[in-house]
Amino acid sequence: MRASLFERFVRGDASRSRRAGSTGLGLAIVKGVVEAHGGTVAVESAPGRTVFTLDLPLARGH
Repeated sequence: MRASLFERFVRGDASRSRRAGSTGLGLAIVKGVVEAHGGTVAVESAPGRTVFTLDLPLARGH
């Protein structure tokens, strides 16, 4: 599941539906924005704990 987590329309919890407020687009949008700025996004998950890591490069000249 982690390999497809950042794809469009993927829901981490099969019980969630669009009616419940989930479109499955949030993480795909995050990945697109982060990568557009030259960064990376990753996830580590274990029972009871999920960590998302965003790495963005520093802006030049700042």
